[in-house]
Amino acid sequence: MRIISGIYGSRRFNLPPSFNARPTTDFAKENLFNVLSNMVDWDGCEALDLFSGTGSIAFELLSRGCTYVTAVELNKRHTAFIAKVARELKTDAFYLVRGDAFQYLRSLKRNFDLIFADPPYAMKELPCIPSIIFAKECLRDGGLLIIEHSKEHDFSASPHFKERREYGSVNFSIFTKSERSL
Repeated sequence: MRIISGIYGSRRFNLPPSFNARPTTDFAKENLFNVLSNMVDWDGCEALDLFSGTGSIAFELLSRGCTYVTAVELNKRHTAFIAKVARELKTDAFYLVRGDAFQYLRSLKRNFDLIFADPPYAMKELPCIPSIIFAKECLRDGGLLIIEHSKEHDFSASPHFKERREYGSVNFSIFTKSERSL
């Protein structure tokens, strides 16, 4: 796993051999963050990384300047790896939750500027993620939701859908919560 840019840029962390997550490829991650750099003011940004897996996206968000990042991951081995990397980075702007992402969303009492979700591609609840997040008002006005998924999923009918980006077999759908008229 590699952090691409920012204060932790070029840092590499070796995944344990028994790791069974599907990490976002460096190619896809780099291209996504190039797009996001034109959409997000990282200074003051608070982010949520659901289905965190390796923590790669969470640590990239921290490295780019997010002031606070929460990562949610259910797998015990994965959370142990994420916690180890967080200790090595010596950051106090990171909060790790070991638990189910859907239960976390149901109990959530705060909102974020950016939410990234990378659920297992075959997860039957994957298509419901945007509606859950927008119904629960997990995003601040002007906030972004990014979902990583396979090409089989099409979110373009969602009222909050902004755009889809494809990088090889990795697809990202980007949603936005419009700022309310004052």
